[in-house]
Amino acid sequence: MTPAEWLWIPVTVWAAFAQTLRNAAQRRLIETLGTLGATLVRFLYGLPFAALWLAVVHGASGDGLPAPNAAFAAWVSLGAVSQMVATALLLQVMAERNFALGVAYSKTEIVQVAIFGLAFLGDPITAAAAFAIACGTVGVLLLAPADRARPIRSLVAGWAARPARLGLACGACFALSAVGVRGAALALGAPFLIAAAYTLLAAQLLQTLLLGGWLAWRDAAVIARVFRAWRASLFAGFMGAAASAGWFTAMAIEPVAHVRTLGLVELLFSAAVSRRYFRERMTGLEIAGVVLLMLGVVIVSLLR
Repeated sequence: MTPAEWLWIPVTVWAAFAQTLRNAAQRRLIETLGTLGATLVRFLYGLPFAALWLAVVHGASGDGLPAPNAAFAAWVSLGAVSQMVATALLLQVMAERNFALGVAYSKTEIVQVAIFGLAFLGDPITAAAAFAIACGTVGVLLLAPADRARPIRSLVAGWAARPARLGLACGACFALSAVGVRGAALALGAPFLIAAAYTLLAAQLLQTLLLGGWLAWRDAAVIARVFRAWRASLFAGFMGAAASAGWFTAMAIEPVAHVRTLGLVELLFSAAVSRRYFRERMTGLEIAGVVLLMLGVVIVSLLR
């Protein structure tokens, strides 16, 4: 295997780390901008950095800019819009009475992304990858169970509840978003780095226009607050663009199921921060979840 084929591993880990920092920055902005305003920050303030990244890749590699085509437009639209719908569904899940159940079901994203990747892109699922995905899924559910006393029973028994259906739809949209990103990069037929950077800029531009336009129509005051908070928003925008650049690059190299499974290391970063800075102790159930999660990450990285 060439070094370029292994590049997706450190790039994915970087994306997960950058996403952790972006989430922390966005949480602070929610108090002043609201959820949708803080979400817009991710796209609007990330847009200049996405453009800069494309310029750097273009200049350093010497590769010409890709020529967009109908297939690229369809895939990048699927990826951008699915991500926005998934975020809206996740917000709705959190507004439901039994939001924990819905969030738990949304974690089935890595299973759904494997299925969609196989169906739409022909990405293969090896036995090792399937086992890694299963370990990662169960590990996530143990770390964030719907019912800590009976995690598996509550998950199985609650599948017909409205929060569970919303959670499944949320996971499906996140999975479709990942597949759309990979499909768009592949449709360009360009070297993976320039294809990923070009796809990132196109997706963020579309998301900025769609969400910014909707907010301008429904609540223009939010747009004004977003511009006033530019100093605090720049970091969130930068880390958002950095995380997306990592995800998009990794998905241009490797099947999305492998990337999203390895990306679960984000939860390990969160657990480490919780333990180190907040002195929070982990339960036996959470330790089992971390072990399964680490097992899935190791398998998908080395054996797949």
